[in-house]
Amino acid sequence: QVQLVESGGGSVQVGGSLRLSCAASEYLGSRWCLSWFRQAVGKAREGLATIDFDGRRTYRDAVKGRFIISQDRSKNLLYLQMNSLEPEDTAMYYCGLSRGYARRPLSVTEYDYWGQGIQVTVSS
Repeated sequence: QVQLVESGGGSVQVGGSLRLSCAASEYLGSRWCLSWFRQAVGKAREGLATIDFDGRRTYRDAVKGRFIISQDRSKNLLYLQMNSLEPEDTAMYYCGLSRGYARRPLSVTEYDYWGQGIQVTVSS
């Protein structure tokens, strides 16, 4: 069973940047979708950015222009570059993997595997 491990979280001031990484433990197969989600205290998990086997990217409106998803296929690594961070970005961040084509890539129900999550805190 594939394992996903996030890293790169932490605390940052308003306007700062962080880059999250997610390492997958094995080859993903020929069709897949990788994603970044977050969950703030008391709120539902929400999709932020996704990338699939064909290189298609999807972003949540709230992070378009600020967050960039990318990957290094040779190393099974997924990244999320987060810029212009705001206090509202404070949350646990998770990477997710869907084995196959994700019809609704920003929907939590599409994903079969999740990392353990990593905290991002943005302070003013």
